Amino acid sequence: MDKTIKKHIDEHVDVLKSLSDHTATIGQIAKILIHCLSDKGTIFWCGNGGSASDSQHLSGELIGRFVDNRKSLRSIALSSGDAVGTCIANDFGFVNIFSRQLEGLARPGDVLIGITTSGNSQNILNAFKAANSLKVKTIGFLGKGGGKALKYADVSIVIKSKTTARIQEMHILIGHILCDLIEEGLNLK
Repeated sequence: MDKTIKKHIDEHVDVLKSLSDHTATIGQIAKILIHCLSDKGTIFWCGNGGSASDSQHLSGELIGRFVDNRKSLRSIALSSGDAVGTCIANDFGFVNIFSRQLEGLARPGDVLIGITTSGNSQNILNAFKAANSLKVKTIGFLGKGGGKALKYADVSIVIKSKTTARIQEMHILIGHILCDLIEEGLNLK
C-alpha cells in the first residue's frame, strides 16, 4: 500500500513542478477571460466525465464566488443540463451536445474552455469548431500531448503527463488560479 501511495504523490509532485512552464500561458488566458467578462461576455465550459465535473465546479466558482463575496460572473457549464444534453444527444448525436448549445447561446466575444485529458474528444472538437465559426475565443485544458484539439483551440495548456488523474489534478489547479486572477483583475477582491 505505501508503495502505491508514494507513487501517486511523487507523480503528482513531478507533474505539478512542470506546471510552472505554463505561467505565461495561464496569465494570457486570465487576460482573455477578464476581457470577456469586462465586456459582459460569457465564459462557457465543457468536458466529459471528470472534466464535466471540473467544468461545473469552475463555472460555479465564477457564478458564486471563489474567495470573497462579490458580484456573480457570467459563466455556463454546458454539461449541467441533463434534459438539454439528452435531448441534443438523442436528436443530433452525443458528438454535438456542446456545439449545439453554443450555437444557441454564444455570441462573438464570449470564451469557450474545453477540458479534455486526451485532446481528442469529438464533442469537444466539435464545440471548438462551432466556437471558431461564432467568433468565440477557444481555450483548451489538455493532456497526453494535446491531441487534435491543439488544431482548434486559440490557446492551450497541455499537461505533461499521460496519466488521466494527474492531468485532471492540474486542470482543476489551473482553473482555481484563473478564478483568483479573474477576481483580482476585475478588482473584485
